[in-house]
Amino acid sequence: MKYRRSGRLVDMTQYLLAHPHQLIPLTFFSERYQSAKSSISEDLGIVNEILRSRRLGSVETSAGASGGVTFIPTVDMKAAEHLIDELCDKLEDPDRLLPGGYLYMMDIIGDPALTQELGRIFASYYRRDKVDAVMTMATKGIPLAYSVAAHLHVPVSIVRHEQRITEGSIVSINYVSGSKKTIQTMSLARRSLKPHSNVLIIDDFMKAGGTIRGMKDLVQEFQSTVAGVGVLTEAVHEEEKLVSDYTSLTKLSHVDVKNKKIQVERGNIFQQNT
Repeated sequence: MKYRRSGRLVDMTQYLLAHPHQLIPLTFFSERYQSAKSSISEDLGIVNEILRSRRLGSVETSAGASGGVTFIPTVDMKAAEHLIDELCDKLEDPDRLLPGGYLYMMDIIGDPALTQELGRIFASYYRRDKVDAVMTMATKGIPLAYSVAAHLHVPVSIVRHEQRITEGSIVSINYVSGSKKTIQTMSLARRSLKPHSNVLIIDDFMKAGGTIRGMKDLVQEFQSTVAGVGVLTEAVHEEEKLVSDYTSLTKLSHVDVKNKKIQVERGNIFQQNT
């Protein structure tokens, strides 16, 4: 189908947004719109200019016979800070307080639009780290992990406490729960993660960091490396965390269980060079 330029720009933008971190040859767009590569290059320049001005990302060009363009999603940090400030206000609702100093967060994680924006922040932060897979612990971290993975165009590896026969052979390790100080087991299907992968760990809540420490150890069992650790909310803890290198979107800085007062602030991701 032959498109006018206005139609090409709309369809091209939509396609790029739906296929982040994928190298797309110019010939693909040339054949798709039945247009010369020179016209396609001009169109991509316009799209790139608008995306950059809106701080939604950039269209990067690769030269050579196997070259093309790649859309790299980013975020407007001012907008991200505003989003996180609104999230902090929501999390400070005293009705969210659960036994043990935890917060009820299922309505946050279960909001698809919000989860997509939160995932985009993590994806933007780790966009240069050549992530091959996103790992998370079943079950509450799954929506956020899939959002991050979609923006990075990588698969998701789900770690479980129990073995599932439908996942085939597994790799299991024992780890120490940071808060309960008990020995637990976590497992990952062998087919779920390719050896020598660069893995981004995503979790919804971190208190002492025992679960994340276990996932980092599990990554090593696959002869792989940890690209980074991202958590939606980190919590204050009277003991030293088992994980020191991580990024958080929010921080549960104070909990008064008796008076049901909660203080939540921006996480350390906004204190780092983003």
